[in-house]
Amino acid sequence: MATAQQEKSEVKASPPTPVRDVNFPRKRKIFYLVDSLSVGGTETQAVELARRMDPAKYDITLACLRKEGPLLERLNGSAVNVVEFHPKGGIDSPRGLYQVARMAAYLRRGKFDVVHAHDLWSNMIAVVAGKIAGVPVIVTSQRDLSHGDWYQSKRKRWLRKAQNASSAVLTNARTIRERLVSDEGLAANKVRVIYNGVDLERFESSPSMRAKLFPGMQRAKLIVLVGNMHTEVKGHPTLIAATPEIVSRFPQAHFVLVGDGEKRKDFEAAAQAVGVGANFMFLGRRNDVAGILAACDIAVLPSAAEGMPNAVLEYMAAGLPVVASAVGGNLEVIADGATGLLVPAGDAAALSAALSRLLADDVLALRLARQGRELVEQKFSFDRLTREVGALYEELLQARGHA
Repeated sequence: MATAQQEKSEVKASPPTPVRDVNFPRKRKIFYLVDSLSVGGTETQAVELARRMDPAKYDITLACLRKEGPLLERLNGSAVNVVEFHPKGGIDSPRGLYQVARMAAYLRRGKFDVVHAHDLWSNMIAVVAGKIAGVPVIVTSQRDLSHGDWYQSKRKRWLRKAQNASSAVLTNARTIRERLVSDEGLAANKVRVIYNGVDLERFESSPSMRAKLFPGMQRAKLIVLVGNMHTEVKGHPTLIAATPEIVSRFPQAHFVLVGDGEKRKDFEAAAQAVGVGANFMFLGRRNDVAGILAACDIAVLPSAAEGMPNAVLEYMAAGLPVVASAVGGNLEVIADGATGLLVPAGDAAALSAALSRLLADDVLALRLARQGRELVEQKFSFDRLTREVGALYEELLQARGHA
């Protein structure tokens, strides 16, 4: 039996009850919302941002309207909680309204500090649900130049109402911000610009796999275009029109097209019609883009319109010289003759001349590739992206008295 003195000693030896430091800030609860987890520029940026925000400072929930797609795998093993709010029948259908109510209840119950919507439909749902739930800060997004058919309809007014009601509208290019302020009437102090991030290590560490990916092409010059084929906006018709002149001078030039969509058959037929079908490789949707870029020599993006071009950032990160159209966010990434070459949108002759210039001048191509890589290292890292997004959240929360 223990003596009273022994019991007293044992009590003294037990560890003290920890006292919570009231000055130590709790983690911010952040709710991201995306339309889907399909492979796309917006979706990739949202998923990577969620994965990379400091888990010691932020408790991240990523919600999607459809919990499916290849990017779901990127969240496996991360600290990010993934949930689904699928508005079957559309956001204005009875089931859609039920999901909005369900989201509002989820936000209220979770006591979230920030709701951050990343794309078109999620903007409108997030604002309504966030307002109902009383979330202090709601961030909406615009990551394109409103060139799609949807933006030409009367429905656009509901998006603008949602953006006006949010705490801030986050864009990824100055061109988009200027358009929203001048053409759409959004308040200048509400619209912010934070550039995209690119996974530098992913592209830097990709070994060249030309022999495996493109057997028999060891001596070819491979020119790559990464872009979806749902419309002609990425400039595929311009590239196809430019190709006969290029191939006549450089028969070893072959064009690698990564991406898929409704227009793919049209593009394949167009290449055949101008006699260069044999110089085109349509790879479809791929998950090994970094390896494909590492196996190529030159990259091109002759878009008719662009926000912030993830493809161009990835080209540069992979160390490729780039030719792109002088539109939108391309102008914020490429300094003509320094970090790439710029050509007028839709100008097949100018595109042919620029690509031919790189095919003929290895020294120029190497210089542009090196300086392009240095640029993305300085201005487009994910470390910079997470730092600037975190600073925006804190600024908006402090403005609402949530320091």
